[in-house]
Amino acid sequence: MADLAALIARHGYALIFAVIFAEALGLPMPAALALVAGGAAAASGTLNPAVVFTGALASLLTGDFILYLLGRYTGWALLGALCRLSLNPETCILRSAESFYKRGKAALLVAKFIPGVNTMAPPLAGSMKMRPLDFLRFDLVGASLYAAAYFSLGFLFRDFLAAILRRFTQAGHAAEAIFFLAFTAYVMYRIWLYRKHRIYRVVPRIQVEELARKLASADKDRILLVDVRSHGYYDSGAARIKGSIRLEPNNLDEHLKDLPHEKDIYLYCT
Repeated sequence: MADLAALIARHGYALIFAVIFAEALGLPMPAALALVAGGAAAASGTLNPAVVFTGALASLLTGDFILYLLGRYTGWALLGALCRLSLNPETCILRSAESFYKRGKAALLVAKFIPGVNTMAPPLAGSMKMRPLDFLRFDLVGASLYAAAYFSLGFLFRDFLAAILRRFTQAGHAAEAIFFLAFTAYVMYRIWLYRKHRIYRVVPRIQVEELARKLASADKDRILLVDVRSHGYYDSGAARIKGSIRLEPNNLDEHLKDLPHEKDIYLYCT
């Protein structure tokens, strides 16, 4: 944070807005840290508080709206591309979709405080065809809460943060060793997550033509087709493959016990 604070002192508003905008677009940048540093700089009189907060909010909304538009016109293609950056893409998409399923549009109010969901929420809202004005209204409130929380943290605790930075500077090599150990532990944790979830990276699939042949054969009674399209892409009037049943993917734990064990079950989704 010392390096970031020094950069902000030299480059001011442009650096804060650039970091926040980059994270809003899904890049791995520390927007929260930039807001905290911006709040501290505003408290010390280096930067204008109103300009920092307004510019940060504009950066968040601009980045979010770009992802919203991309999600609206590319659908799951963008979501898949963003989630490939995650070590567990399935969880990345499902966690975001589940948040929308449970909270609806209100998910945008808290999305920025949830790692992973913060980047996925705008394109997910776009892919679900949320109205632009609805998106901007809810995203404005969510972005305001996010910016206010971290900006206020830096503004109110400027002296405390400065003391911490001085301690780290004085600690020298000890601080570097602690950071290295923490980083190593994080990498090991991510490797463990990757190994734990790698089985889900290979999903058995069947070609449409092959399934059609099975449905036309004498064994068609042994086949059960299940529609598990995600919330937002399905409604009660949606068309389904003839003979299929509908299961809500966010309630699979409840449905699994009711599925017949003697049948071959094929799922289709969005």
